[in-house]
Amino acid sequence: MIDIKFLRENPEVVKENIRNKFQDSKLPLVDEVIALDEELRQNKKRADDLRANRNKISKSIGMLMGQKKFDEAEEAKKLVAQQAAELAECEAKEAELSEKVQKIMMIIPNIIDPTVPIGKDDSENVEVERFGEPLTPDFEVPYHTDIMERFCGIDLDSARRVAGNGFYYLLGDIARLHSAVISYARDFMIDRGFTYCIPPYMIRAGVVTGVMSFAEMEAMMYKIEGEDLYLIGTSEHSMIGKFIDQIVPEAELPYTLTSYSPCFRKEKGAHGIEERGVYRIHQFEKQEMVVVCRPEESPVWFDKLWKNTVDMFRTLDIPVRTLECCSGDLADLKVKSIDVEAWSPRQQKYFEVGSCSNLGDAQARRLKIRVKGESGTYLAHTLNNTVVAPPRMLIAFLENNLNADGSVNIPVALRPYMGGVDKIIPKR
Repeated sequence: MIDIKFLRENPEVVKENIRNKFQDSKLPLVDEVIALDEELRQNKKRADDLRANRNKISKSIGMLMGQKKFDEAEEAKKLVAQQAAELAECEAKEAELSEKVQKIMMIIPNIIDPTVPIGKDDSENVEVERFGEPLTPDFEVPYHTDIMERFCGIDLDSARRVAGNGFYYLLGDIARLHSAVISYARDFMIDRGFTYCIPPYMIRAGVVTGVMSFAEMEAMMYKIEGEDLYLIGTSEHSMIGKFIDQIVPEAELPYTLTSYSPCFRKEKGAHGIEERGVYRIHQFEKQEMVVVCRPEESPVWFDKLWKNTVDMFRTLDIPVRTLECCSGDLADLKVKSIDVEAWSPRQQKYFEVGSCSNLGDAQARRLKIRVKGESGTYLAHTLNNTVVAPPRMLIAFLENNLNADGSVNIPVALRPYMGGVDKIIPKR
C-alpha cells in the first residue's frame, strides 16, 4: 500500500504505475480516492474547529456562572450541545470516509521498482542467469510420481479417499528424503546467520490483509469458520505479522529469520490440481526466509535472499535459473520479485521452485511496523524468499539425481540427514 500523501502529490505517477501493471480498470480509483481524501481532510478540519470552539465555550460557561450571568451561561450550554451534535456527525463521517479511503488504497498497486521489466503476464518474465549445467540423460526420466511409486514412497489413492485431490501420503525413503531436505534447508540458513523460528500456523484477518492483497487472500486462504482465524499459505504471513503494531529500535535491524511451517492453499483458479502429481497441492511444508530492515538496505537483502536459494539448490546438484518477474506478474504489494526455477530433465525445461520478493514498506504500512531511529520514526521494509518447498522441490531432486537403474543419488550435503547413505534403491 502506497502513502496517500505520495498519491495526492503524484497522481500521474500512480496512474502510470497502474498502466504498467496492465490494471487499467483501477485508473478511476486514483481520482476517486483523491476526492475522498480531500473531503476527509475538510471534514477533519471542521471537526477540529468544532472541538476547539466547544472547549472555548465550555470554559466561558464557568466564568459566566461565576458572574451570575445565568441566561448567557444557559445559551452557551445550548451552543455547546448543538456543536457536540455536529461534532458527532463529523466524527461519524470521518470514520466512513476513512474506511472508504483505506479500502481503495489497499486495492491500488504498490509502485514497482524502475528496474522491473514491463510485461503483461508471466510469459513475459525475463531470464537473468543460469547456474549449473542442465542435464539431458540418455535414459527416459519417468513422471515424478512414478519414481516415487518405485520406492513405495507415495500413496495418492488413499489421500484422495481421505481428503480429495491435492493431498498425498509420503512413505519410506521418499518421506525421509522430504524431511531431510527441510532439515538441511533449516541448517543451511542457520549457518548463514538467520534465526530459526516456528510460527503460528493460523493468523487473524487483520494480519492477512496486512501481508497480501484481497485478490491473493481470496485465491489462497482457508478461513476457519466461526473464528477470526485463517490457515497460513506460507510462514511469511505469520513472520511479518509478528511485528504488527510494533516500533522497533533501529539498532536491532535487520531481523533475519528462517521459518518452518506447513502451508495450506486453496489454489483457487489454478489449472490442474493434478490427480497423480504433487506439483500443485493444497498442503505442503516449506522453509522460508524473512527480513525486516531499513529502507536503504532492502535492495541488498533482496539479492542476498535469492542467492541463498540458488546456493542451496546447487549443493544438491540441481541446476537452476533466476527469472525476473515482469510488471504484470507482480502481486500488488510487491516492488520487485525474482523466481528461482529448477531444471526438469523429464520436461527439458525449468519450473518454479521458489520466489523472492521485496515489498518495500507496503506490508509495514498496513501492519504499522515502524522503526525508531536517531532522526525519527519511519516504516520498515520487508522481504521474503522461499528456501525450499517440498514436495515440489522433490520433483527437481529426484529427476536430477536419478540413475538409469532407478536409484537416486544422495548428494554429500544431504547424507547426514539420510543416515549416511549415498543413494536410495527402489523397491520395485
